[in-house]
Amino acid sequence: MIILHIDAKKCMTELLLRNTFDSFSLVEGEITTFNKFTIDGYIRREFFEEAPDQEYSCWKDLREYCFSLIRGKRTPLNFKFILALPRGEADALASESGPDYPPNSVRGLFLNFHYSNASLTCTTGTSLNFFTMDKSLEYAWDKWAQRFFSEHEIPWEPGTL
Repeated sequence: MIILHIDAKKCMTELLLRNTFDSFSLVEGEITTFNKFTIDGYIRREFFEEAPDQEYSCWKDLREYCFSLIRGKRTPLNFKFILALPRGEADALASESGPDYPPNSVRGLFLNFHYSNASLTCTTGTSLNFFTMDKSLEYAWDKWAQRFFSEHEIPWEPGTL
C-alpha cells in the first residue's frame, strides 16, 4: 500500500470527463457538496431481468452522475471514490507478480481517491481471499498504479502513510 499525492485538476479531468478510468468498478463513492451523497457500488441483481455477472457497477456507468454532483461554481467540500481494477486484469497481475495464487483468490486491487482541502490523494490497496505473508502482488499493484498515472500524464508525488 502506498499513498500518492495527485494533481487534482488533471486527475479530475481524467476521472470525470474522459474514459481513462471507465474499465474500473466503483466499489464506493461519497461526495459532499451542499449535501452528502453516498454511492454503494454493489449491483443489486434482483433489479435486473438478466443480472450482470459483475459484483460492482462500472465507473463508466456512474461517471456522469458523479460529475453532475461535483460540477458547479464551488468545488466539493470533499469526496472519496474507491475504484477496483476489473477482475480479469487483477487475476492477470496476480499471476504475473509471483507465487501461484489459487483461482479467484484476489478479492480486489483498489485505488482509493480522497479529496479534501483542495488536496487529492490516492492510496492503493489489495485484498485477498486468504492470508499470506508474501507481498509481491501488493508491490506489483503499487508499481502498476504509479505507471498508470504516469502513462496518462497525471502528475503524482509519493506520500507518507
